Amino acid sequence: MYRSHNCGELTAAHINTEVTLAGWVQKSRDKGFIVWVDLRDRYGITQLVFDEERTSKDLIAQAQNLGREFVIQVKGTVIERASKNPNLPTGDIELLVSELNILNEAKLPPFTIEDKTDGGEDIRMKYRYLDIRRNPVKNSLIFRHKVTQEVRNYLSNAGFIEVETPYLIKSTPEGARDFVVPSRMNAGQFYALPQSPQTFKQLLMVGGMDKYFQIVKCFRDEDLRADRQPEFTQIDCEMAFIDQEDILNAFEGLTRHLLKEVNGVEVEKFPRMLYDDAMRLYGNDKPDIRFGMEFGELNDVAQHKDFGVFNNAELVVGIAVPGGNSFTRKEIDKLISWVKRPQVGALGMVYSRCNDDGSFKSSVDKFYDQDDLAKWAEATNAKPGDLVCILSGDKNKVRAQLSALRMELAEQLGLRKPDEFAPLWVMDFPLLEWDEETERYHAMHHPFTSPKPGQLELLKTDPGAVKANAYDLVLNGNEIGGGSIRIHDKETQALMFDYLGFTPEEAKEQFGFLMDAFQYGAPPHGGLAFGLDRLVAILGGQETIRDFIAFPKNNSGRDVMIDAPAAIDDEQLTELSLKLNLKS
Repeated sequence: MYRSHNCGELTAAHINTEVTLAGWVQKSRDKGFIVWVDLRDRYGITQLVFDEERTSKDLIAQAQNLGREFVIQVKGTVIERASKNPNLPTGDIELLVSELNILNEAKLPPFTIEDKTDGGEDIRMKYRYLDIRRNPVKNSLIFRHKVTQEVRNYLSNAGFIEVETPYLIKSTPEGARDFVVPSRMNAGQFYALPQSPQTFKQLLMVGGMDKYFQIVKCFRDEDLRADRQPEFTQIDCEMAFIDQEDILNAFEGLTRHLLKEVNGVEVEKFPRMLYDDAMRLYGNDKPDIRFGMEFGELNDVAQHKDFGVFNNAELVVGIAVPGGNSFTRKEIDKLISWVKRPQVGALGMVYSRCNDDGSFKSSVDKFYDQDDLAKWAEATNAKPGDLVCILSGDKNKVRAQLSALRMELAEQLGLRKPDEFAPLWVMDFPLLEWDEETERYHAMHHPFTSPKPGQLELLKTDPGAVKANAYDLVLNGNEIGGGSIRIHDKETQALMFDYLGFTPEEAKEQFGFLMDAFQYGAPPHGGLAFGLDRLVAILGGQETIRDFIAFPKNNSGRDVMIDAPAAIDDEQLTELSLKLNLKS
C-alpha cells in the first residue's frame, strides 16, 4: 500500500497516528537543522517535517536533496503544527517523517506548479500533464465531472436511456466541414466523424426508445476561437410523442437542477423571447439579460436633419450606458476607437451626454437641438447621468456592432457577474437563411427541423419568412443548448430537401436511410443538445472552455503536447489508397 491517507484529509483528530503518504514535492524550505516539505496530491497538501532532534542525519540529508515534483512516499507520525495555517484544511498538523522513499525523480518543470504560475499558455499547453497538477485546471476537471454526474443522474431518473451511437459514419451536409477517415478495407471510400448524432437519435425514436440521451464527442472542421474546439462534447437528448412545451419543460428542469446542485442557486424564471425581438433589442440571438442597455431605434427621431451619416443609414440605433456621463472624453474616444477595430467594423460612434440637470451635450450638437436629444434619450430609456451611444449603417451589420459594444461596456462596468445566472429561451428562429455565395437557401439549424405549425404552405411563396419550430437555451449571453421539433414524415422531409436545393437523387444518396425509416411509423419527436464544455465553463464562472477540457487543441486545431495532426508515412498512404496533392 503506497498510502494510508491522502494529502488533504489529515486533521488534529489524527495527531499521534502513524500514517503513510505519497505524492509530489510542491516545495521545500531548508533551515539546516530542520527541513519542511510540502507534499501534494489531488486532494491537497500536507506539510512534512524533518527535525534534527527527532530525525536521523541521513534522513535529513535525503530530504535536503528533494527537488520540485519528485514523487515520494513517506511514513511518520502526525503531530500538532507549531505555526498553524488556517488557509489549509491540513493546516493544524504536520507529519514528522520517519521513513522516506523516492519513487521517481523529476526534472525541474518548465513552469512553477502553482495556482498563479509563471508559465504562458503555449508552454502550459505543451506540458498539459503538468498544468493539470495546478489547482485551477485540476479543480475545473473535477467540476466538469460533478456536472456530468448530475446530468446523468437527473436524466436517468427522468426516464432517459443512455445509448451510444457510432463515430464512423457517412458524410452528410450539416453546416460545417466534416473530418473524414479513410477506409483501408474499402479503398477510395471514407467515413466521417459525426458533427452530431442527429440522424441516429432520430432513428432511435423510430426504434421506440422514447427518451434518449448521450454525453458524446462531436467533430467539426471549422475556424476556432476561445470557446470552440474541433472536438467538443454534447449532452445530446431526444424525446418521442412530445411537443415544444414538453421539451422546454424537461430541459428547464435539468438546467434548474444543475444551477441548484452545482452552484447553490435557485432560478425559477426562464423567460422566452422571439428571435426577431432578440435581434431588435440586443443585436444577437443569445442576449445576456443580466443587465439592461436594450437597443433603441432612432430612425424616426434622427433622420430629419442634415446629418448625412444618419440619413443615409438603413438603421440608426443606440443604447443608454448607465452612469456613462461620468466617462471622460478620453474614455469615450477609446470606445470610438474600439468600435472602429476590424473585429467590430463600425465607421464611428455618435454620443449624447444626459446631464443631471436634464440638458444634453452631444458630439453632433451642430445638427441636433435639445428637443432632438431628449427624444434620443426617451427612445433608449436613458436617465440623467447616462450616456447614449449611437451607431448607424446597414441593419444587420450595425446591430452586430452595437451588440459587441454593449457587451464590452458591460464588461468594463462590471455588469457581467459570473455568480449571477440569467437563463433565457430564444424561439421561432427562421427556418431558412439565404446564402449570397451559393444563391440559395440553407437550413439555419439543420435539414430535419420542422417549420412552425401552419407555415408549411408559406415555403412556396415566401421561404425566408417561415419560422422554425426551434429553440435555443441561452445562459449569461452564451448559447448553452439548442434544438427543435423534427420533421417525422417522409413527404415533409422530401419537401424540405427540395427547398434546400437537393435533387431527389441527392436526397436519396445522402439521407435515404432516414427517409426509408420514416416509412415504418416514425413518431412525432424532438430534442435538444447542450454544449457540455460551454455549460460547464459558465457554471464554473468562466467564458472560455479550454481549462475545462483535459487535453484541448490550440487556436490552430493542434495538440502541441503530442504534436498532432502529423504526417503519416508512405506505407500507410499506400495501404489507405491515398496520394497527397499538397500545394505550396
